[in-house]
Amino acid sequence: MKTENIVRIKPAYITLILIVNILNTSIAQTGGRSTFEFLNLPASARASALGSNLLSISDNDVSLVYTNPSLINPDLHNNISLSFVDYYSDISYGYATYARSFSHTGTFAGTVQYINYGTFTQADPTGQQQGNFTASEVALNLGWGRQLDTNFSIGANIKGIFSSFETYSASGLAVDVAGSWILPEERISLSLIARNIGLQLSRYRPGEREPLPFDLTLAFSKRLEHVPLRFSVLLTSLQKWDLTYEDPLLIKTDPLTGEQKKVSGLKGIPDKVMRHVVLGAEFQPVRALSLRLGYNYQRRQQLKVESSMSTVGFSWGIGLRISKFQFNYARSNDHLAGAPNYISIATNFSDFLK
Repeated sequence: MKTENIVRIKPAYITLILIVNILNTSIAQTGGRSTFEFLNLPASARASALGSNLLSISDNDVSLVYTNPSLINPDLHNNISLSFVDYYSDISYGYATYARSFSHTGTFAGTVQYINYGTFTQADPTGQQQGNFTASEVALNLGWGRQLDTNFSIGANIKGIFSSFETYSASGLAVDVAGSWILPEERISLSLIARNIGLQLSRYRPGEREPLPFDLTLAFSKRLEHVPLRFSVLLTSLQKWDLTYEDPLLIKTDPLTGEQKKVSGLKGIPDKVMRHVVLGAEFQPVRALSLRLGYNYQRRQQLKVESSMSTVGFSWGIGLRISKFQFNYARSNDHLAGAPNYISIATNFSDFLK
């Protein structure tokens, strides 16, 4: 092996060791329920269109750095992105991200994430209305990224989390760590991201602290050489092998015949493997236009209705570059009950100063 190749591998090896050591404090969280689940919502219309909440694509899209801080780089200086999601019922959430580069310390990106669950009617046990109350959650995030050599970069986030439901409130602190290996000539990028490593600082009520929604993801993307098409593959929730959820209320036998109901989809090990896989494709015929499609097998298996054929698990979107602004839209078919709409707008303040 050549000396230059050994030098390139060292940063990746060191980062992998750090992530594995961090897992020792987080792996126990995968077996039970977790709090602050809003941290895993898609942060951009582009990521949602490709089926997931994060990507390894390195093309200076500042909306992607909240979930993958190793993509933070000096070229993002003065970039800003705003995202809004019209979620289910009266729920809405959004993000605002701004990046700035410093010559000696690296590049930083600040993100504010919020989710508003709406206004609820408060009533006593007899049904007598006593007014209204609200519920919301906020995360304040500071990310840092630095390129270690030509191909390898690292990044980390630290986030303060605040949650309020009526008179109940809680707070938490979490970090994300990530490493990306990028080969520009081969148009390949690979990222390993460990997210939401932390703890609940204050609790909704006295008792045991709830774990945070830890997740370990491996993300890969490849842009074809002669076709303006990029494929993305994500392996999510690598900290847990079996993601299957058995609904105790699901009727598994026919009430008339007593026979076992047939369930569509894969079975056994192939099913368990595919529950970790998210597939995405992005077609860019011209610089100002992108067409996107995604498929999330786990989401489809969890939320599909056996009696109805549907596109649950599929998502799609479009990206438009108009003047100095990048507009992204996505629609994710999460359930027959509805499909959230995602809108993201990004620009670079420096473009207005030229």
